[in-house]
Order: sequence, then structure tokens, then C-alpha cells
Amino acid sequence: MTQAPGCFTLHNFELQCGAVLLQAQVVYQTYGTLAGNRHNVILYPTSYGAQHVDIDWLIGPDGILDPTQWFIVIPNMFGNGLSSSPSTDPACGLAETGFWFTHWDNVRAQDALLREVFGIDQIALVYGWSMGAQQAYHWGALHPERVERIVALCGTARTTDHNRIFLHSLRAALTADPTWNGERFEGMPDRGFRTFAYIYASWAASQAFYRQQLYVPLGYSTLEDYLARAWEAGYRKRDPHNLLAMIDTWLRCDVSDNPVYQQDYTRALQSIQAQTLVMPAETDLYFTPADCAAEAKLIPQADYREIPSIWGHRAGNPYQSPDDAAFIRSAVQALLQR
Repeated sequence: MTQAPGCFTLHNFELQCGAVLLQAQVVYQTYGTLAGNRHNVILYPTSYGAQHVDIDWLIGPDGILDPTQWFIVIPNMFGNGLSSSPSTDPACGLAETGFWFTHWDNVRAQDALLREVFGIDQIALVYGWSMGAQQAYHWGALHPERVERIVALCGTARTTDHNRIFLHSLRAALTADPTWNGERFEGMPDRGFRTFAYIYASWAASQAFYRQQLYVPLGYSTLEDYLARAWEAGYRKRDPHNLLAMIDTWLRCDVSDNPVYQQDYTRALQSIQAQTLVMPAETDLYFTPADCAAEAKLIPQADYREIPSIWGHRAGNPYQSPDDAAFIRSAVQALLQR
């Protein structure tokens, strides 16, 4: 059973950057029915640029996550335009003003949501793709006794230097627009959006994807048509300040950068007790299989399994790739039946 979206408010919520939000808000969506013992909970955090309506396509009786068996909660992460974001709260700024969100902030807020609204303590599965996988790792490390399983698709627990170059290029593309005044945009960054979209598209799918022109069966007549309608138009739906805010969170992703682990990255990963399914795509260009495999070796109960796909990073969110969706569904169902 799907309910209307809810909004949970945290009063005087102190962020890791030191700022305090008088009313931090987490917008969330639930699917299915919470069991009486509250042990059928799946947490499904959002990914970069996404809101819950963008990622709930995989929830259904025949989908990757089945709401007839599980109570699924999608919390929108800070900065995505629904939960507290630069576009919704004047108190939210950007890194240029010394303000940013982290996954330490996201997990603490999500924890309060689960406990105070639903009385949930135990989580059967944290399922996440990309930035959602980052949050899943944080959940497993910060609450090892409460998270039973993790599915981390195309994401790492700490942003690598190579990945940071990609993120800085995206940030530079947006802020190079003439509407940027050094702290915010004074108009629509048309040039910035186009450059941003081209950079993102070049990294998000593999060389083989473009060589085989897999965008043509999707209804795009040319590469230029695909870039304009699938990428640029999609990001233009988002406030550019929010896009920067989420990049700032991604740049600061480090499962050990918190008071619990104090920069001890190895100890943070080794502390994860959950049965963890690490699933990179074999052609992902920025969450590479090698980086994901290295982290899997540090997690005591990790099972490493590559998605055999030329869709690159997008293989982990395969709403247009039925073969990848079937592969992921099979692996997730096996994990949930353990």
C-alpha cells in the first residue's frame, strides 16, 4: 500500500559543517505495509539528482523490491529539492558560504525519521544505487547491529580521487556560467547546464553503449537528440543550486569521516556486520569495479558480483535495461531469502 508522501521535521538540527537548521525537513515516501514486529523494513535512499518518484519504478510485486512483502521507505536526501535544500530553505547554502550536507547528516536524519515516525529499530535491507549506495555503506558502518543486509549498486563508501575529478568538472561547468556570481546563480545557467549534461553523459554510460548507439531504440534519432532530451532536459528540471549541493555531499563522502571512526576508513568498513552485496557494473567509469572490489574485501560478509552490462553506471538503475534489471532482481531476491 502506497501512502501520500510524508514530511518529517527535525528542530535545531546541527549539521556536520557546523550550521544549524531550525527546521530540517526530510520528505519521504513509503510503499507496502509495516509488519507488526517491524522487521520487514527496506530503506531505499535517493541518488544524485533524483527524488523518490524517479527511483520507485523498481518497486512492485514483480519488481526488484516487492511491497507486498516488505515495507519500503524512500527518504529524500538533503539537497535534492524535496528535503531541506538551497531551493527550499534560505538557511541552506553552498560550499562557497561554508555550508554543506554530508551523509553523516542524512543518516542521522533518516534514523530519527524511522524511530520517531514508525518506531523502527531494525532494518532488513538498505538498498542503494550510486549516492544511495554511499548512504547504505554509512548506515552499515554507523549502525552495524541494526542493519541486516546491504545492496550497494555502483557506489563506494568513500569518493575516490578519480571520481572527485569528475565531480569538480561538473561543478566547474555549472559555475563557469555567466549567471554565477560567486555564491549563487542570478539567472538560468543555460551554458552551464549544457556543458554539465555533456560531461555527465560521457561518464555515465560506457564507450560500448555509444558505439552501439543504444539510445536509438529508446526513441532518440541522433546522439545530439539523446544528449539534449535525455540529459540536458532532465537536469534542467532541477534547481542548479541543488545540483551543486548534492555534488558537495558526494565530494565529502567518506564512511570514516565522522566522530565514530575519526578517519579510520579500514575500521569503518570492517565494522559493517550486514550481509553485503557489492554490485558494480563492469563498465562503470567512475565507481569502477576495481574500487568496489577493494572495499568488498574489507567488509566481513561481503559478496562481490559485477553486473555484466555495457550501460556503464546506469546499469545500477536499469529502468531502460530489462536484462540488467533481471540480473539485479535475482541477486536481491537471493539475498533477501537468506
